[in-house]
Amino acid sequence: MIDIGVNLTSSQFNDVSTVLSNAQENNVKKIIVTGTSAQESKNAISLCQDFEKMFPNMLHSTVGIHPHEASSFSDSSLKELKNLTKHKCVVAIGETGLDYYRNFSSKEIQVKSFSKHIELAIDIGLPLFLHERDAFDDQIKILKSFGQDLPKSVIHCFTGSQNNLAEYLDLGMYIGITGWICDKKRGENLRAIVNQIPIDKLMMETDSPYLLPQNMPKRPKKRINEPAFLDYVASQIALNRHESLDEIKFATTENATAFFNLAKE
Repeated sequence: MIDIGVNLTSSQFNDVSTVLSNAQENNVKKIIVTGTSAQESKNAISLCQDFEKMFPNMLHSTVGIHPHEASSFSDSSLKELKNLTKHKCVVAIGETGLDYYRNFSSKEIQVKSFSKHIELAIDIGLPLFLHERDAFDDQIKILKSFGQDLPKSVIHCFTGSQNNLAEYLDLGMYIGITGWICDKKRGENLRAIVNQIPIDKLMMETDSPYLLPQNMPKRPKKRINEPAFLDYVASQIALNRHESLDEIKFATTENATAFFNLAKE
């Protein structure tokens, strides 16, 4: 399996080597480390480099500025992100998009940052790793404005409506599913529509250390999610689709390998 979204630079992970060992033992062979600011993107790249010898070809990263951090976006930070894409471990631009749920950054600067990230992805030739919360109308409008130039993109941690899903799929988007689907209350709608995602557009992620799957029979004491728990996401997805668990794991691995242009095992 491939976990396409891990916040591995989080301070909640105080023993990364153990986290990676746990992941391997639970059949998670590759991890995409999420970049959420210029500095965190640098940190993500450093992690990939630091653990390359111990865990060859396991870690890859995105580079980008999360909408929460969009107030830090500038021409110089954009140039910095572009320079970071020269590292061979970088496989996507993001995490970028719009988040009107918290509005830690103004809508105006979020929109500007998002648009510039898309332009960067087009310029560099990398896919987009997208975030969206309570901002669908603006987000889809911006994505559509790029027309045929829009790079291949994945909607990370999708939690939207059936109509949202349909519009994203109409644009050819891939859909990332997290442990949100395992949440008894919050995940109800997602469980009802996950079967509408074409199998060749489906990917899986933990978004760890967040979104600990609630379908775990025994949850860790510190309630910290890990890539090792991706199997619980896969199991819940399989319960709500017609494919078997093995088919879900195989297809999502193939999709992520192709999307991020990863080497096959």
